[in-house]
Amino acid sequence: MPEKLKREDLYSLEEYARVRPEFRRKVMAHKKERIVPIGPHVTLHFESRLTMHYQVQEMLRAERIFEPEGIQDELDAYNPLIPEGSNWKATLMVEYDDPEERKQKLRELKGIERAVWIQVDDLPKVRPIANEDLERETEDKTSSVHFLRFELTPEMVAAAKQGAPVRVGIDHPRYTYETTLSEPVRRSLVEDLH
Repeated sequence: MPEKLKREDLYSLEEYARVRPEFRRKVMAHKKERIVPIGPHVTLHFESRLTMHYQVQEMLRAERIFEPEGIQDELDAYNPLIPEGSNWKATLMVEYDDPEERKQKLRELKGIERAVWIQVDDLPKVRPIANEDLERETEDKTSSVHFLRFELTPEMVAAAKQGAPVRVGIDHPRYTYETTLSEPVRRSLVEDLH
């Protein structure tokens, strides 16, 4: 199981400035194998310890945070997004380029975060636990970003580790698509289950 990030795992601001280009290349290559488009306008970005390490470092860099309390605040914000060995965690992005179309679609797609599913082999579909940090939906519309946690049974974990196909989809009345994970993405996600 990936362990949570601690202060000792982080680079100092000075050190990070030095290693950032190489670290960023490594993270971008890793992220590429963890992005799953579902239809033309929704993408799941599966998080990992490495993606969260990068996120924390970038926040510390952007905000010039070096005090222990500030660093701990960032760790507390991002550690919950690291998978814990029996689950997958993902950021759901609803993406429409045109601002007016986006506004309209976010009204139409209210509840989309609960319509997402993952299925390992022919086992039951798993619905996510959405937005544990805060509610991201209003009475009128959904948000363009949601945080999802998919809890897998031991049987699902075993099947995924043995190479079973993994499908993801959305069955919202206004947005219905599904896809099977490519082998590189499936392999990358299985690493979270160790």
